[in-house]
Amino acid sequence: MANNDLKTASVLAFERKLDPSDALFSAGKWDDRNQGETWANVTVREKSVRGTISHRKAGQGAGAAKLSGEIESPNPQTIDTATLPNSADTLRARFTLRVLGGAGTPSACNNAAYQAKLQATVQDYVNTTGFAELARRYATNLANGRFLWRNRMGAEQIEIQVRQLAQGVATQCWQFDALSFSLRHLDTSSPELDALAQAIEHGLSGQSHTLLEVIAYARIGDGQEVYPSQELILDKGDKKGQKSKTLYKVGNVAALHSQKIGNALRTIDTWYPRGEADEDLGPIAVEPYGSVTSQGKAYRQPRDKADFYNLLDAWVLKGKAPEIGDRHFVMATLIRGGVFGEKD
Repeated sequence: MANNDLKTASVLAFERKLDPSDALFSAGKWDDRNQGETWANVTVREKSVRGTISHRKAGQGAGAAKLSGEIESPNPQTIDTATLPNSADTLRARFTLRVLGGAGTPSACNNAAYQAKLQATVQDYVNTTGFAELARRYATNLANGRFLWRNRMGAEQIEIQVRQLAQGVATQCWQFDALSFSLRHLDTSSPELDALAQAIEHGLSGQSHTLLEVIAYARIGDGQEVYPSQELILDKGDKKGQKSKTLYKVGNVAALHSQKIGNALRTIDTWYPRGEADEDLGPIAVEPYGSVTSQGKAYRQPRDKADFYNLLDAWVLKGKAPEIGDRHFVMATLIRGGVFGEKD
């Protein structure tokens, strides 16, 4: 039942419940992936290249002659790069993933009445629906190797090994052929996938401590380039002589940002509104407004009341439970974490 006096807390924050580490890169031979050998770290190094001017330029009339001179000039660049050694054909990416309970419990909330209603709403979801569907989708994104991003493209073989750890010892192990799973459809089922999903579900529901070690092996070819995260340099200062591409590294080991891995794991939203042109898009990452920055588009628009805030307010403040897909979306956003208070 709705409470007309209840308002959204002005301070409302949630901690993320899927907590991945950075993924560090190493290299070796495909046939040695289960032999226990120490794999060599993939390092980041600089190289300078003599490129050409290829980006769009405008020039007409008197400016055409100047433009002609510019595009005929070389374009020297210094960039970061990361490659496998010439004696290694396989990329190894390793990270750990903590799955925490307490989804829907705010880490900060300055309105006790709102918090009580919110937690009652979440508990009703847990009792009637549970985390099984969300856990299965998170597990699928581990099994299909989505977190490898560009490193997944063109790989000849990809094997994903997942171990559940307790006191540093593996208690359960699962192995997946990543290329046998689709990136567009999250309805695949197998005994191994179901068991991994159950472990994630137990972590989200607080039934057990869930710590997973994830190791991906991607066979891409001797000496081939690999793709760590690229750093976003906000303050470039004097651009002259600066690198045009800076790759992420831990020490000098090439790595993927934990945020990039988290984005891949939560790419489970197939419930967003879509038009005919969006039918082939597949799942998008769980974001309050359904934002896909690579397309410059937000699929969950407030005008359609399909965004997280409208759905949450209707559910908690007005007692109007959304459709089952949107309920999953709201809970997945709370698992994602963030600051969701209503400003004055």
